[in-house]
This record gives sequence, C-alpha cells and structure tokens, in this order.
Amino acid sequence: MGFLGFLLLGLIAGAIAKLILPGKQGGGWIVTLILGVVGALLGGWLGGLIFNVNLEEFFSIQTWLLAIGGSLIVLLIWGFITGRNKNRA
Repeated sequence: MGFLGFLLLGLIAGAIAKLILPGKQGGGWIVTLILGVVGALLGGWLGGLIFNVNLEEFFSIQTWLLAIGGSLIVLLIWGFITGRNKNRA
C-alpha cells in the first residue's frame, strides 16, 4: 500500500475510532484525524511485529482492524495526556 493509501486509511480509522470512543479527548476533529494516522501507523507496526501480518492490501480486514485498534490506543493515550493537563490548571 502506498503512502496516500495509508494516509487515507489512517484518516478513516481515526474517524471510526472517534465514533467508537466518544468524549472529549481535546483538539477537535482535525487533531483526531491526525492521531488516527499516527494510530494507523502504530497499529500497522504492532501488527507486523506481534502478529507477523503483512499490511499490503487496502481492503483487507486485518489492515482495517489493526489501523482502528492503533487509533483507539493513540486516542486513549491522548485523552489521558490532555485530561491530566486540564486537571492541573
């Protein structure tokens, strides 16, 4: 999968992760979509490392599940970081 395909996958995975994990993570939709791209990269890396999954196809269910899972992880971490900063101020 090329860079643009992975970027599109990350944007969609970030939107899906935001729908699965509603609430205030801070930053709005633009930050959520950027975090989705980071999460898709994380999910792809972890999937290749842990499960030895080849993420070459855009329409593979494994690719989508790993990208959404990675996006959920990144959104949770982002929510903890931004939530902690609000409590300090």
